[in-house]
Amino acid sequence: MDILFFTIQKHKVIYAYDDLSVKEVNDLLEDNHFTAIPVLNREGYYIGTITEGDILRYIMKNDLSKSQAECAKISQLERLRDLEAITQDAKIPELILKATNQNFVPIIDDEGMFIGIVTRKDIINYFFEHNFIVL
Repeated sequence: MDILFFTIQKHKVIYAYDDLSVKEVNDLLEDNHFTAIPVLNREGYYIGTITEGDILRYIMKNDLSKSQAECAKISQLERLRDLEAITQDAKIPELILKATNQNFVPIIDDEGMFIGIVTRKDIINYFFEHNFIVL
């Protein structure tokens, strides 16, 4: 089994481009009830992960008004912790190791292009449904 089995493809993933405004990304997070999403550049390369906390810290540190948040780009934000991506040809143990410390694992190709994500929830559900986890 390879990790593409677990991968939610890019076209089904909520992500932000690094040239979006702080307000736009905050709205994306809020509308989709996420606390973190991948950040890509317009070419499709994985840049990092933006979190609600990153946005809140930026707003508080810079005392942003709503109109300023509409102008500020998320590329200006300091991200506290980027989720580490793995390549599509990584092995399952590497995926599981990453997922123990991340809610989702970004998947990239050999060039760094974003392919999608694997969620920790999907991994746990798979193993539970296939009786690899005994209660």
